[in-house]
Amino acid sequence: MIYLNFSDLNGEAQERLLESSKKDVEQKFGDDIRKYSKKHCTNFDVMIEEEALRNLYSYTYVFNI
Repeated sequence: MIYLNFSDLNGEAQERLLESSKKDVEQKFGDDIRKYSKKHCTNFDVMIEEEALRNLYSYTYVFNI
């Protein structure tokens, strides 16, 4: 669960969430994505970024007002 202050939805908070999601994705699926990117000649960092964005939708958010 991700707890957010409703008044703290600025760019910095969004960037912090994205970085957290990137770490989660890389920890869970990093080896598989690395193998896929080598096999298909794609950029690993771009793939991690895309998966991190998708991963944000799997989080449960709680907003404090």
